[in-house]
Amino acid sequence: MSATAPAPSTPRRRIRGGAGVRLAPYLFLLPFIALFIVFLVLPIVTAVWMSLFSVQRDGLGLGGSANELAFVGFENYIRAFQNAGFIESFGRVLLFGIVQVPVMMVLAILLALLFDSAVVKMKPFFQLSVFLPYAVPSVVAALVWGFLYQPRVSPIVEGLRDFGIPVDFLAPGSVLWSIANVSIWTVTGVNVIIIFAALQTVPRDMYEAARLDGASEFRTALQIKLPMVMPAVMLTILFSIIGTLQLFNEPMTMRSITSNITGDYTPNMAIFQATTLGGNINLGSAMAIILGLVTFALSILLSLVQNRRKGANV
Repeated sequence: MSATAPAPSTPRRRIRGGAGVRLAPYLFLLPFIALFIVFLVLPIVTAVWMSLFSVQRDGLGLGGSANELAFVGFENYIRAFQNAGFIESFGRVLLFGIVQVPVMMVLAILLALLFDSAVVKMKPFFQLSVFLPYAVPSVVAALVWGFLYQPRVSPIVEGLRDFGIPVDFLAPGSVLWSIANVSIWTVTGVNVIIIFAALQTVPRDMYEAARLDGASEFRTALQIKLPMVMPAVMLTILFSIIGTLQLFNEPMTMRSITSNITGDYTPNMAIFQATTLGGNINLGSAMAIILGLVTFALSILLSLVQNRRKGANV
């Protein structure tokens, strides 16, 4: 019996990372970084820069006049805060958000919980029906609902009048809530999908344990499902607040239907009026920076509230 000699082990080659290996992650990130700088950083820097200047016109416009870009510091910001329409637009969207965001979130949570339960049949059909309005452009949605709001042609208005209920959805006191209805109809579906997707990540063992303990579907949804998807709920609330401050398409489209929507009805409309219609891009830039700072402050406030709530639950 002869003993066989063990095969010589081949030495492992050590892969040394050169400059190309070290730069590979940054090369993959380069397209995103370039687009981020071009489409986000540069517009913000340009807006801040333009907000610090103003066009000074010399002469009486008889051929010897000249337009010069002069540094004015924070003068445009002062003029923005002195613009009554711009300040009132913030109060208008604040009232809009106080009503629209909670109503939309309650509907989104209820629909997501229903889709996650065993009560609803034909779930794919109803999920598609709820999400379908989000696929409709906001301008088209505003035009459709604007037709339904017009007193002379609206079947809804005519039907309510037949029951002795006179309504005017485009009146000064109700047009804001008519816009809120369009926004709720359009955006609720995507929030339902986000919350429903979060519900699918909840371990089903928790539901089985709750049923064994005698918990009802309502109690399971309230004490197990809802706390587990609270991060997704807070995310949708944050997106809804940002969307409320950026409200533009719906009121701008419905402005052609009713005169109760002014040119500075929302902050974005006031910026559009100052920049495009008024021809003052410097003042519009200052207004845009103010709107961005308000949006950023509300986002930070909501994040702090969420973190404090997490710390209290730990």
